[in-house]
Amino acid sequence: MLRPPYTRYNRLYTYHLDLKDLPAIDDPDLIGTWIEDETAILFFHRPKERLVKTLCEASGATVLYEADLDYTDWEAGREIEPFTVGSLTVAPIWEKTAADISLDPSVIFGSGFHPSTRLCLEGLLKYTSSPEITINTALDLGCGTGLLSIAAAKQGVSRITACDNNRLACQVASANCQANEVEDMVTVLETDLRQQCPDTRVDLVMANLYKGLMLELFQNPDFWQAKLYLLSGFIPGMEEDLLAALPHSGITFLERTRNDRWCSWVLLRQ
Repeated sequence: MLRPPYTRYNRLYTYHLDLKDLPAIDDPDLIGTWIEDETAILFFHRPKERLVKTLCEASGATVLYEADLDYTDWEAGREIEPFTVGSLTVAPIWEKTAADISLDPSVIFGSGFHPSTRLCLEGLLKYTSSPEITINTALDLGCGTGLLSIAAAKQGVSRITACDNNRLACQVASANCQANEVEDMVTVLETDLRQQCPDTRVDLVMANLYKGLMLELFQNPDFWQAKLYLLSGFIPGMEEDLLAALPHSGITFLERTRNDRWCSWVLLRQ
């Protein structure tokens, strides 16, 4: 996350370590620590070879890989700039232009620039504005930066639970909720969906996830308790397997949309 004196991201200095149980790192140039399986990725604004060497000596970790890259390279070459979907404008926190949502994208997925996130945002705005469907509660699975949860709150959804298994994502999402003054409506939970499915007895489930995890959720009866499902994170070549994994009854396919190679579905449980 951005902390003083930094006001935006320029260069990223990343260090991939083969150990996830690291001591706390108190450094003004630290962006955050991303834990994935049994490894940790450290992100800094400046090079930190000496600090990382000391950390490895103290913890027994080994540096597997390190990189120096431009922030736009991390964002797949996309410039992070304001964008508008429907009536909602989203801007990175360093922009001075007026926006409905001011977002610290950090180094977390779900900033709205990836096509699958944009599809989810478009679907969310469409169905929360529909006079035919009432959405008061929502569940955001794989919340990333918290963008979809914040947008849901801005659209009048009164209670949202945002879940991610990435601790840094949860920290960023919580900070973004506070910055946008929706923390009373959004509860951020660090949870592994592979181990436990949160309570889906809500009006809307938003899930922008990878195919393997989506298939696991589809096979869990507890996943199918919501009224409406907004799903993305897959490409056309994955849809056949996902369709085959849907429940044989009780689910109506409302809509399929596509952006670039990415698809989204809207499903209604009857």
